[in-house]
Amino acid sequence: MFRHLKKSAVIALLATAASGGVAMAGQEPSSAQVSVGGRSVHVSCSGVRQKGKPVVLLMAGLGDGLERMAGLQEALSGSNRVCSYDRLGEGRSDQPDGPQTFGSAGAVLTKVIREVSGGRPVVLAGHSLGGLIAARYAPDHRREVAGVVLMDATSPTMIADLQRAVPENATGVGAELRAQSLAVFRGENPERLVIDDGPVRSAGNIPVEVVQHGQPYLAEVPEYGAALEQAWGRGQRAWLGLSCRAALGTAAGSGHYVYLDEPEVAVQAVQRVVAQASRR
Repeated sequence: MFRHLKKSAVIALLATAASGGVAMAGQEPSSAQVSVGGRSVHVSCSGVRQKGKPVVLLMAGLGDGLERMAGLQEALSGSNRVCSYDRLGEGRSDQPDGPQTFGSAGAVLTKVIREVSGGRPVVLAGHSLGGLIAARYAPDHRREVAGVVLMDATSPTMIADLQRAVPENATGVGAELRAQSLAVFRGENPERLVIDDGPVRSAGNIPVEVVQHGQPYLAEVPEYGAALEQAWGRGQRAWLGLSCRAALGTAAGSGHYVYLDEPEVAVQAVQRVVAQASRR
């Protein structure tokens, strides 16, 4: 039980645990290795590019390779060109050659977008840490991003949220959670990504959908669960500042992995953003 609680809470913060994938029948996606600064990045694409429609680029959470999102990619590829990629340190991509920042992760993302987009802005659909990276990236790359879908994205103030909810003098599960999570934020994670808090900056008037979990699984953490859930909800609402055209929805039956628990909710959110971005 202790191990389960600790794992569940860290999943909530960044997505770092195994979960069953969604098996979908269909055409095998094409794979390629893209060179970025001498490192090899694994990219997968499915579906046919549709005239006037942006390519969708899926971004998984920490500890998840692109294969975790294969079901969502396949489900979307019937009417879209959909791609995903393993960030450095994940899946079939190379290990980073040193600590990463949001800036260096963004440079990799820019290269991937240029490889898959056909010269047009893309819709970024990110889960957990993938959503945080997408939301940090979009304001500075408006030419590359036509829209954003955030699926239970990591809060923009997650470190401060955690430290308020679980104080330094916490004991038991709370103390373990705090120590483990802060280590992850410092870069002790597969991507060697140093994760810091930051303000939500506007990406203009691009369409944005924020989809939060509806099942309060953070409440599993003894004593501190309620505060963690409240902080997570505030973080999801804060992401509405990403655009003047942002909308918040709740996947009522979902835990952290919205796209696995309720794939139709994720598919519909992406399709709505693609449709709005296509009219721009």
